[in-house]
Amino acid sequence: MELLLAFLNTRDLEIGADVLDGTAAWRAWVSERGLGDSGDLVAVRAARTALRRSLGDPHEGPDPAIVATIVTVDLSHGVPVLASADALGAVLGAAARLAVLGSWERFKICPAESCLRAFFDRSRNRSRTWCSMQLCGNREKARNWRERRALQAIT
Repeated sequence: MELLLAFLNTRDLEIGADVLDGTAAWRAWVSERGLGDSGDLVAVRAARTALRRSLGDPHEGPDPAIVATIVTVDLSHGVPVLASADALGAVLGAAARLAVLGSWERFKICPAESCLRAFFDRSRNRSRTWCSMQLCGNREKARNWRERRALQAIT
């Protein structure tokens, strides 16, 4: 789950950084996680776009090209484990595993325009909206309150 969240959040709007803007940054990200080969950056970008769009991110643009990679099932330790020789396969294997386990619906995109971070909804009834109530949720509620207050002052 953490690998998938980290991948979905390789772009940070608040600081204006995107790991997938350059090969060196992507290779460093892959190396930090011990994921083997960094693979084709164009396919990696397309995969991030497709995954974020599937979670409802409205800012990802048009549908990307079909993304495919090789993911195998490793039985060497007696337990089936999804494996891949490259980082994209590891990420997509993790996404597939979470989908099979029924956890995919708990991945969401924060609706705050300045954030849009992916997060995992751990709430019992799956109703969490914001990546952080202390940050994005609080900002949005404060903004709504100010707007309502301004309307009351006019009337």
